[in-house]
Parts: sequence; C-alpha cells; structure tokens
Amino acid sequence: MRPLKTFEEFLRLGIVRKRTPDIARAKSLIEEAEKRKKFLEEVRLKIRLNNENANYFVESSYDILIEIIRAKLLVDGFNASGIGAHEAEISYIKKLSFSEKEIRFMNDLRYFRKGILYYGKHFDAEYSKKVLDFLNRIYPKLKELNYARKNHF
Repeated sequence: MRPLKTFEEFLRLGIVRKRTPDIARAKSLIEEAEKRKKFLEEVRLKIRLNNENANYFVESSYDILIEIIRAKLLVDGFNASGIGAHEAEISYIKKLSFSEKEIRFMNDLRYFRKGILYYGKHFDAEYSKKVLDFLNRIYPKLKELNYARKNHF
C-alpha cells in the first residue's frame, strides 16, 4: 500500500475543497454515526463475533468512523469528493493530532474495507475484534473534536 498523502496535497489536487462550514450536514452525519454505533453495539451483544460475520463488523466500524471524520471536515469548512476522498478524509485526522499508529490503522482499515467490498477479502474474528477495540477507543475522541471547536451542536 502506498503512503498516505498529506491533507495539503489533497487540497492542492482538488480532492478536498475549502467551503463554508456545513453544520446541518455535519450534525446529520454525527447523528447517523451515533445510530450506527448503537446498532453495532446491540448486534455485538446479541450475536457472537466469529469468522463468518467478522467482515460485517469491520465494514460497520469503518463506516461509523468515516462518517464522524467527514462531519469534522464539514464543521471545519472542507469537503472531499471523487477518487481519493476517503484517503483525504483519513489524512485529515493527522491534523487533529492523532498518532501515526492510529492514522496507519485507520488507513489500513480503509484499504481492507475496500478489499471486502470489491475483491471478496475475508477477515477473521481476531482482526474484527481489533477493529472494534479501535472504534471504541477512537470514536469518543473524534466525537469530542466535533463538539469542541465550535459550539454548533
């Protein structure tokens, strides 16, 4: 996998554009991420994580995280679109003081989710557990960042 470009590179390439903050859309994304996370927690309590359902937990975790990152971009007045948008969104968390390890894990998760969706890649319960742990550790931090900068919500 190639190294992740900087957020500034994505801006220069036009994949990310500066715009007026879209608070309403950001709020909607945060609400949706909250619902998805709650649903995932309910499913996790009722269904034992195993190798057969591991991909569903990986995909859902990624979707929750990318929504909350996208919300932060919108609050800060940015929008990513087109080829490379997900990479650009992930590169933004470097600007939010996440560690290299966290950024690398999130980027790997993006890459692996793409593998699930387009190439039939399968993950085991052990990897899915790591992803769920990552989600539970990073999500509150991302959510707080959405609320911390401006008192919009």
